[in-house]
Amino acid sequence: MDTKKPSTVYFCPRITPENLVKVYEMLNRPVQGRVCAKLSTGEGGNPNHLSVDVIKQLIEQTNATIVECNTTYEGTRNTTPAHMQTAREHGFTAIADVDIMDRDGDVALPVPGNPKHIKENFVGKNWLDYDFTMVLSHFKGHIMAGFGGALKNVAIGMASAKGKSLIHTAGVSEQVPLDFTKICEQDDFLESMAEACASVFKHAGNNILFISVANNLSVDCDCAYRPEPAKISDIGILASLDTVALDRACVDMIYNNPEPGKKDLIERMEGRHATHLLDYAEQIGLGQQNYEIVNVEPVPFEFE
Repeated sequence: MDTKKPSTVYFCPRITPENLVKVYEMLNRPVQGRVCAKLSTGEGGNPNHLSVDVIKQLIEQTNATIVECNTTYEGTRNTTPAHMQTAREHGFTAIADVDIMDRDGDVALPVPGNPKHIKENFVGKNWLDYDFTMVLSHFKGHIMAGFGGALKNVAIGMASAKGKSLIHTAGVSEQVPLDFTKICEQDDFLESMAEACASVFKHAGNNILFISVANNLSVDCDCAYRPEPAKISDIGILASLDTVALDRACVDMIYNNPEPGKKDLIERMEGRHATHLLDYAEQIGLGQQNYEIVNVEPVPFEFE
């Protein structure tokens, strides 16, 4: 019998600026020093990225710089000038400084333990300039990973363009743009994402926290130019100091959602073997899938 204490995941069903701050404060891990907020600025034309109206209060309260890295595929975020233009169009530069962390290159972080796929993870060089990282994720489906949550926001989101290629090929290629003929087997990709996270978590120590907003729940990621429409209603805000528990809770809320549209999200996750990411992340010590929900305010229905 597993006697390990479950990780705490805080949950608030109403997505408001005040509730985002409330959930952050429930984590009881105050930011310190120079703070960055890692989020996805979203591909140009995609409206599903985090709302600047929702995050503005938290960003201002923590005096955070919004950080991102360039993509490794063609689009509106594959160069720093284009990426900054997209960030402006989506309203992020109006609420905070935006730092494209790999604009001047990247830095290699060693992957701890005995990794199967990648021995080092290339992240945007400027990340080393920050003392504390808030991982602000939009939880939704994803065409390659099955779902995009906190783990993906760290693994792919914090990797430089070269680092993204390395993860997508399980350590085979650093070529930019990504050579899609070298993309690895699905489980190897998911495991490489977890290994990339391990390098970030090792470097960050306790100077990191995770908040996810589960809304605009399309089967597609914010990286899609024309995403599929949302399949179910907004779920809410979730937060934890354990990113594996956080992603697991978000996944469970999809499975236990009462709306019929969940079948499309479940099909996307199962078709990509998405929860293997959680299994492997737990296996290598990044967190646990055993969690308990602490409701920040009353919920409209039971997810568990």
